[in-house]
Amino acid sequence: MADTTRNPGTALTPEWFDRIRINTPAVERRAATLPVRRSIKKEYQAAWLLNAVSCIDLTTLAGDDTEDRVARLCAKARQPVDPELLAAMGVEGLTTGAVCVYPTMVAAAKRALGNSGIPVASVATGFPAGLMPLDLRLAEIRYAVDQGADEIDIVITRSHVLQAEWAALYDEISAMREACGTAKMKAILATGDLKSLENVARASHVAMQAGSDWIKTSTGKEGVNATLPVSLVMCRAIRDYRDRTGHVVGFKPAGGLKTAKDALAWQVLMVEELGRDWVRPDLFRIGASSLLGDLERQISHFVTGRYAAAHRLTMA
Repeated sequence: MADTTRNPGTALTPEWFDRIRINTPAVERRAATLPVRRSIKKEYQAAWLLNAVSCIDLTTLAGDDTEDRVARLCAKARQPVDPELLAAMGVEGLTTGAVCVYPTMVAAAKRALGNSGIPVASVATGFPAGLMPLDLRLAEIRYAVDQGADEIDIVITRSHVLQAEWAALYDEISAMREACGTAKMKAILATGDLKSLENVARASHVAMQAGSDWIKTSTGKEGVNATLPVSLVMCRAIRDYRDRTGHVVGFKPAGGLKTAKDALAWQVLMVEELGRDWVRPDLFRIGASSLLGDLERQISHFVTGRYAAAHRLTMA
């Protein structure tokens, strides 16, 4: 079993990544096989769907978020699947992995979640673009932590990657990690903006060396968000970092995962590339809002033999 204590990071070590070359067609071929490599049917499929629910960072990041909307989202996080369906499957205590909100909504989420044990994650650092002065981005992290955030999803300066400014990227992420204090940190790489798989791999290594507890594909606001090829490259960077240091880092795909089929494909990726330890919520999260509806729909079909009407599977 993987050691899931926090990633302490390392000194910046460019020789671990500066000569990386990636065969993009080979990565794409490998990624294309993942959804069909394992035939997961019936009760096994239902179990994997329930596991996906437990790994969701149930998210609202809208300009019109209110405390009432966040409270409804938190109620869904506490009871993500109809209790009658869970009872029929002999399952108790299922929740989502976390709730993810803006910093100003952290306190409302903490109140709504109470003693449920569900962590509150907050985006910060000028999400989604990250184009704010560093001192303001660090202040936003500290504000979210002061409000009670258990996890912080930071965004990086993409230009550092595009211009190969690895020391600047490392120093930026290290400062963010320090500002997080005891809150765990997810580094959002915004892979759709990074232009190449080599850049994705290099940014992944720098983020882990700087102490990121998870690396995350996307904000969900880019033109291209989580894809299997990008996720494959990031998972192999996590594996390489673990082999070099003994430290484990989690992975979070975000944006674009909308169906139960997607949830299964990404779990297959984690098992194939990193092992079963990486399909638990302490090492694997899915950033999503609409995905939960399809997961519950498929679980309902497994239990009842029919698809539930949309109005029976309410979201926040």
